[in-house]
Amino acid sequence: MRTIKVLDLFAGVGGLSYGFAHDDNFHIIAANEILPDMAKAYSLNHPSVKVYNCDIKDFGLLNLQTDFKIQKNDIDLIIGGPPCQAFSTVGKRLIDDPRGKLFQDYYRILKELNPKIFLFENVKGLLSMQKGELLKTILSLFESLGYKVKYQVLNAADYGVPQVRERLIIIGTKLKSEFQYPKKTHSNQENNLFSENLKPYLTLSEAISDLPFIKSDAVSFEYSSQEKNEFQKLMRVNAPKKLMDHNSPKNNDRLIRLMECLPDGGSPEDVPEELRPTSGFKNTYCRLWWERPSPTITRNLSTPSSSRCIHPKVARPLTTREGARIQCFPDDYIFYGSRSSKNLQIGNAVPTFLSIALKNSIKIHFQN
Repeated sequence: MRTIKVLDLFAGVGGLSYGFAHDDNFHIIAANEILPDMAKAYSLNHPSVKVYNCDIKDFGLLNLQTDFKIQKNDIDLIIGGPPCQAFSTVGKRLIDDPRGKLFQDYYRILKELNPKIFLFENVKGLLSMQKGELLKTILSLFESLGYKVKYQVLNAADYGVPQVRERLIIIGTKLKSEFQYPKKTHSNQENNLFSENLKPYLTLSEAISDLPFIKSDAVSFEYSSQEKNEFQKLMRVNAPKKLMDHNSPKNNDRLIRLMECLPDGGSPEDVPEELRPTSGFKNTYCRLWWERPSPTITRNLSTPSSSRCIHPKVARPLTTREGARIQCFPDDYIFYGSRSSKNLQIGNAVPTFLSIALKNSIKIHFQN
């Protein structure tokens, strides 16, 4: 099989491209990412990839011609997901409306390069935006470029990720064979009668139980135990001597008291009234479940007043390293910048195991 040339747009820290970067059948030629810390982290993990740290409107075929002599039709696969704030328009105006500019640029680059396949990843909410009209518009714009297009919502937990995280995956292809989405490998055994061939969902404890239960405003550079399962072994394959990014923010005494009172999976309704916060949503100041997958983590994974992110065993939110584990980034993966910058890199990423599953399906599609 010849090497498949890949272009990575809205590359982030490299979650969506992880599977392709770790398979010799694929070669990531270049990546585009606007945020400097993200672009720097991507470069640190992919030293051989040229990263264009610029607004996507300033990036396209011309750069690739100049730097790599790449012409139209030379790139085989484009991957990426424009941030969803790009989608605020409906009808054919999506291409003309300035608010849809990130999508316009994805579309423009597809048009300029004409890859054989593209992978477009986004939030599940895109299905219901403007009563589904928006998705229809997006699909018809892709079809207007000659692609056979299909879409499906995939849950990362179904592919061995210790997190329930649903993502819309649109695939467009110009190849003759039919693209097949990856088959599930895991399922929620509690309510699935047809799960006998599938493994149970990976739990939070399976993902992070070898990381020390540090307290608020603490740091550790050592693991608390040997690897306890296959997942932890995989995460620690090339682990550095010192554990990275396992430090917790400083929370005030009142918040620590509230967190101490939370049961497994508990919410402020489970604590004495005088400790309850006066504001917040249903899933803020909530503890995670130890023996379940994590819910979707966000950039606020170390902020108790944000969505559910309090460690099941300690009175503190998740550390950056725990967040990275939940997104299946191995322990040698490098994040760059301040804690909030690193957490943004992690919270915005596609879990690496989902990337690997998609890469395998795309590889089979190319082989067929």
